[in-house]
Amino acid sequence: MAASTAITAVAHAASHPIPPRTAFAISPRRLSSLSQSKKPNLSHLQRRRANAHSPRRVVIRAARIESGGVKLGARAPDFELPEPLTGNVWRLDDFELYPCLLVMFICNHCPFVIHLKKDIVKLSNFYMKKGLAVVAISSNSVVTHPQDGPELMAEDAKMFKYPFPYLYDESQEVAKEFGAVCTPEFFLYKKDGRRPFELVYHGQFDDSRPSNNTPVTGRDLSLAIDLALSCQPIPTNQKPSVGCSIKWHPGTES
Repeated sequence: MAASTAITAVAHAASHPIPPRTAFAISPRRLSSLSQSKKPNLSHLQRRRANAHSPRRVVIRAARIESGGVKLGARAPDFELPEPLTGNVWRLDDFELYPCLLVMFICNHCPFVIHLKKDIVKLSNFYMKKGLAVVAISSNSVVTHPQDGPELMAEDAKMFKYPFPYLYDESQEVAKEFGAVCTPEFFLYKKDGRRPFELVYHGQFDDSRPSNNTPVTGRDLSLAIDLALSCQPIPTNQKPSVGCSIKWHPGTES
């Protein structure tokens, strides 16, 4: 798992303005020191006063992490989760008749997910017509990130017209069973007859990121799905998905 790095979120800073700093004040002790100096650095003081009232560029640090740690061939864990949009409860068994299952860990607010949302919908619509089952899960803590709560999940699913169920993992146990660590994270499972779903792809959507100006194509995931649906072997050299870390409940960080 790669080390966390910094993400600059200027747009977020704009929506949460920081109040201006208080004016620079010179203490009596400092004034005494200046009066004893033959050449006080007035220009330096003037710059400090000016900077005290200048707008500051805010840098927000968020955990950026890579998927990993789950071996290909692993069985899909059982789950039973509610869908906030409809109130339905979904289980792994509901996808038993499908040859392949794509499980995506996403959320509402993550910039990496937002970057791909429309294309995730396009890809899902295309392959669901070819027999792929798709389900999305949000496991973020609403204690720290209420914008990822079930009511807003329902709004997000409706707004983007998700063709797949968008499920709420309140306890976060399902994310831990899958070994998910980031959003977005993609798990593609394949069945062989009556055998359980087995993991055949655990990698990225494509090379595009919110800040690298690379077009979104879905190439990596699309290729894996094509091979899985046509019963062809999928290369094991898979690039990990990159995104925001799943926001664990305070005190229960994985």
